[in-house]
Amino acid sequence: MPRSPLHRYHQELGARFVDFEGWEMPVLYTSVLKEHRAVRESTGWFDVSHLGRFAWSGQGSVAALSRLLCNDHERIGAGGAQYTLILNDDGGVVDDLIIWKPTPEGVVVMPNGVNHLRVMEEFRAVAPDADMVDLRPPTASLAVQGPDSVERVRAILGEAPGHFRVIKAHHRGGEVWVAGTGYTGERGVELITDPNTAEAIARELTVGGATPCGLGSRDLLRLEAGYPLWGHDLNEDITPLEAGMQWAVRFNHDFVGRDALEQSRERGLARTRVSFKMADRRIPREGCALRAGNSVGAVTSGNFSPMLGVGIGMGYLSAPRDPSHTVEVEIRGRWIATEPVRGAFYQSA
Repeated sequence: MPRSPLHRYHQELGARFVDFEGWEMPVLYTSVLKEHRAVRESTGWFDVSHLGRFAWSGQGSVAALSRLLCNDHERIGAGGAQYTLILNDDGGVVDDLIIWKPTPEGVVVMPNGVNHLRVMEEFRAVAPDADMVDLRPPTASLAVQGPDSVERVRAILGEAPGHFRVIKAHHRGGEVWVAGTGYTGERGVELITDPNTAEAIARELTVGGATPCGLGSRDLLRLEAGYPLWGHDLNEDITPLEAGMQWAVRFNHDFVGRDALEQSRERGLARTRVSFKMADRRIPREGCALRAGNSVGAVTSGNFSPMLGVGIGMGYLSAPRDPSHTVEVEIRGRWIATEPVRGAFYQSA
């Protein structure tokens, strides 16, 4: 089973490990709640070396980006980053990902870890003569998140990028690419560098007061922020329109899945994603049934929100859905009314 290049440092910190998307990764160090609180109140750092990343440039690379990605990558210039999706012919989500444009000559594509090889194959099939470099084997990746995170990174690197901007920095002779992105709903950065430099930065962050955080708290943070998770809230049978992510789809160019999305807009969506919170601490677990009038479905993500003190969840309901009906979730054989939520469950001040 693959391990992060920082595995020994995680052992030194007392991490508890789990099989995460085929990688042995830290799920927590002390407790999920303490690590969650650190990100919400100060700074936490995560090892996200399991996530995909590859460089893409050269002949046919720009056309391939337009063909494969439903967002419009041409809207961002060099030094920018963008959230986007790769779809199948039916409009379902093959993967949701981030692209960085560190230079005018090419991009770094960052798929979910479980889809890394699949996405690389899709890109290579569309532009076999383009230049592709798999960055996962020779690099490590960190995510530094929280209200104080940008200042902590700037103190170490001497600079830090703005929101959805990308810069190149240096640390102890190592080159570090840094982007103002994250998956927690807080300010923060993500970086890619060689393993030795990554470990040096992680150690300096820890010594400086940042909290090492496992992937357990990262999942809780992303849910509070209202972010979907591929394989749960997104998959190849769900379209971005059904997921309420129209903002990430630009119909100004031809991309795989466009025809299917246009047809679904004309005939109506098969389902819609809903977000809701409980009135108490009961947790709507993944797989729990949902209903709202004649609309039925299931929870795709659910947990207890430490910031709100109640259970929160998201899932899908069949269309057409009458918005006058309250969304109910079945927990242990009882149907319980919920309160609808738009956007993030919790938003930092």
